[in-house]
Amino acid sequence: MSSGEVGRLVRQIPTQYPFVLVDRILEHDDGGRLVAVKNVTGAEDFFAGHFPSQPVMPGVLILESLAQAAGIWLLKAAPDPRRVEIRVVGFDETKFRRPVVPGDQLRLEVQLVHRRGDLVRFRGEVRVGDARAAEARLLLQVATLPSPDVDPLARVSAEAVLEPGVRVGPFSVVGPRVRLGRHTVVESHAVIDGDTRVGEGNRFFPFSSIGLVPQDLKFRGEPTRVEIGDRNVFREGTTVHRGTAGGGGVTRIGSDNLFMAQVHVAHDCRVGSHTILANASALSGHVEVQDHATLGGFSGVHQFCRVGTHAFMGGATIATRDVAPYSLTVGNRAHFFGVNLVGLRRRGFSAEAIRALRHAYRLLVTLPFAEAADRLEAEGPVTDEVRTVLDFVRSSERGVVLQRRRGARSSELEA
Repeated sequence: MSSGEVGRLVRQIPTQYPFVLVDRILEHDDGGRLVAVKNVTGAEDFFAGHFPSQPVMPGVLILESLAQAAGIWLLKAAPDPRRVEIRVVGFDETKFRRPVVPGDQLRLEVQLVHRRGDLVRFRGEVRVGDARAAEARLLLQVATLPSPDVDPLARVSAEAVLEPGVRVGPFSVVGPRVRLGRHTVVESHAVIDGDTRVGEGNRFFPFSSIGLVPQDLKFRGEPTRVEIGDRNVFREGTTVHRGTAGGGGVTRIGSDNLFMAQVHVAHDCRVGSHTILANASALSGHVEVQDHATLGGFSGVHQFCRVGTHAFMGGATIATRDVAPYSLTVGNRAHFFGVNLVGLRRRGFSAEAIRALRHAYRLLVTLPFAEAADRLEAEGPVTDEVRTVLDFVRSSERGVVLQRRRGARSSELEA
């Protein structure tokens, strides 16, 4: 089985992890046995925050790799894999024998033990070379999804692709090049058109308009598209326009985002995951909004600007330069108000990480950037969060909002 085929099958297994943990199938038989491999490299996303100085693959991901291998066997055995949804119920008799580190190749072997109704039990083993790395018994649940439910009053092109579990409400329009992933709900009076690829579990509320031509006078009808991840919510009146040839041709949105009523995402924007764009906030063309950022109501971001990770823009803020990561930025024009303390504390950042950010920003707003960066490097190891800030500022093309409002107290940035 090719890596592409493996990827297509694994993507049908619902998982909170946004990556495939099976690279290739070595053996498969109809009796319930499957052997696969996973090559563990130093570039894996999960190593960035898991003991980066001495990376070790988290045990939960080792178990996830076994679950994905078992899921592949179940999908291959299903008459129509598109209508199958597999959930992990649990693991027992779990044992971890040795750590898994970059450079290891995992041999994943699963064997069907028994099946009763929609519950399936597998025995799984993970080996690195001749050494056993982990073992467990897996309990999976197999569900059959319903066919798409399209209201008779909706206009859905016969060429559109609707995955199982999709629901389209009355008076909505779905164009011929649209693909809607499983469990996506299109409420009444919504329009999704153009080359628009939508992942699983999204919800489009009335009068949202997705994938239409951009508001760019240079656009000449060239083939461009919109790509949307999983579990996003697009509230009433939200507009997302497809890309332009000059901007790469793609407007891309990640997963688990909330777009409140009347939000506008213009052509060639890139929105990460876990963001919140409040009512009537607007992104001009070519804007990047990084993960966990929040934009207040009626705020706007100038074209080609970036909003950094975990940043918070207050209501009615107009940003004509990049908004720094972890920052609180407010005003028209935007001013820097310090570190996004409320947001970082809610998301579990440690007191030490917050102190390091406040100290770094105190230097960045009072010293030239090169001098501030040199001083931070000389003081000792730089935290991951501070490193993110320094890299963000270094890579900025439009400048970064670090000007403090008039009369701001220096104590707001001190630890």
